[in-house]
Amino acid sequence: QVQLVESGGGLVQPGGSLSLACAASGSILSISVMGWYRQAPGKRRELVAEDIIGRSTQYADSVKGRFTIARDNANMLYLQMNSLKPEDTAVYYCNAVNSGRVYWGQGTQVTVSS
Repeated sequence: QVQLVESGGGLVQPGGSLSLACAASGSILSISVMGWYRQAPGKRRELVAEDIIGRSTQYADSVKGRFTIARDNANMLYLQMNSLKPEDTAVYYCNAVNSGRVYWGQGTQVTVSS
């Protein structure tokens, strides 16, 4: 079992920055992938960025050059979001894959509005 808790969401003006954090606990040593997804009202949940542990990172085209995913140890995942746009408004979810099972956090709201 893996538990994920996100933090850092909030309201920011267009062009601003926000940083999200995800704390993982439980069976974290076998996690193979960690990532961030988002879901806007009326839309499907979509991949924002993911870190394939020890291999590579990948980003959605819509956030390339603006968002950065990072891990600083086995249990913390971050998402630095710069140059935010209103279309980035969504609930952001932390995601982890462990032995083929997918785990989700509860989500944190990010609202980009003037």
